Amino acid sequence: MTRIDLVVLKRIASRIALTMVLFFGLILLVESIDSWRYNYLLGVGGLPLALFGMVAGAAQWLIKGLALIVLLGTAIAVIDLQSRREMTAIKASGMSIWRILRAPTIALLLFGLVVTFYAEGAVTVANRVLYATLPGDNASLTPSGGLWLEQQAGEDEHYVLQAAHVVDSGQQLQDVTIYRQDGLGEGRIVAPSARLADGAWRLPRATRYRAGLPPQQLTDFSLATQTTPGDLRVKVSSTDDMTLFELASSLSGSMSDSQLRNAAATRLLRLLSLPALLVGALFIAFAFTAGYRRTNGYGAPIVYAILIGFVVFVITEMADRAGSAGVLSPMFAACGPAFVALVIGLTVLLYKEDGWA
Repeated sequence: MTRIDLVVLKRIASRIALTMVLFFGLILLVESIDSWRYNYLLGVGGLPLALFGMVAGAAQWLIKGLALIVLLGTAIAVIDLQSRREMTAIKASGMSIWRILRAPTIALLLFGLVVTFYAEGAVTVANRVLYATLPGDNASLTPSGGLWLEQQAGEDEHYVLQAAHVVDSGQQLQDVTIYRQDGLGEGRIVAPSARLADGAWRLPRATRYRAGLPPQQLTDFSLATQTTPGDLRVKVSSTDDMTLFELASSLSGSMSDSQLRNAAATRLLRLLSLPALLVGALFIAFAFTAGYRRTNGYGAPIVYAILIGFVVFVITEMADRAGSAGVLSPMFAACGPAFVALVIGLTVLLYKEDGWA
């Protein structure tokens, strides 16, 4: 790495860090508006837990907008280099724009990998633990409604399972009530607990209630289901509350629900494509701000870069929703925005720097 690489890398890294701090402060201010959560965590664990809850929530939103932050920070850094004529001197030394981009690109790829495989998972786990302590935040733990699952044992056999409490990622349910398809003939089954194992719900002790008949005690009762542990893990939580390795574990197993598989695959591929999306944001910022200018007027390039950054952010969110709903292929929905960002940045750079039409 040459001295020029260090100058460019330090300038870009410092401006991205400054932009990240500013965004984090704004998001933290928004998180502080939720006074109910703050007061509850304050009562449970004191001021450290309350502050940690705000920081964890802000960090989760910060990761979602990381591509936009990289784009803005890089644009500010390049304008800083341009205003001091450092970019002009670097190009005059014979370095092409592609050579200048080498060190920031490698650094962003490494940063994206760290966020994907470590930071995002740590933030997700922290928020999941915090939200689990809040009454009413997790639909699978609410005492008022509990967890409701529509189950299918065969092509023509359906039933509804309701549980008041969920443990062990949904594989263990407590205070269970099963409503059979024929309510009068088959009645309902009430059990203290139920566990999912080998394609069936296992109820060690249960009581069957049918109209006109006395309650019937059942022992080691089982009821077939097509739901798999992978399906259940996603159903009782959310793909946003699952880490990269948990998503991979769920997808590696059998998932019978195609909609849940699409949601998990979209989330997993989006995390894996994050480094490429950050590099695309870097190329876009350079494409609109690194060109030679006689004056220091950079208003229009900054506006164009910000607008394209917001467009990429909106496209990313829309594609994520479409992929999770099964409207788009998870691969296309997750990797498409990163590909679009790279194409936009490279196209504009080739046109401006190399004169390609």
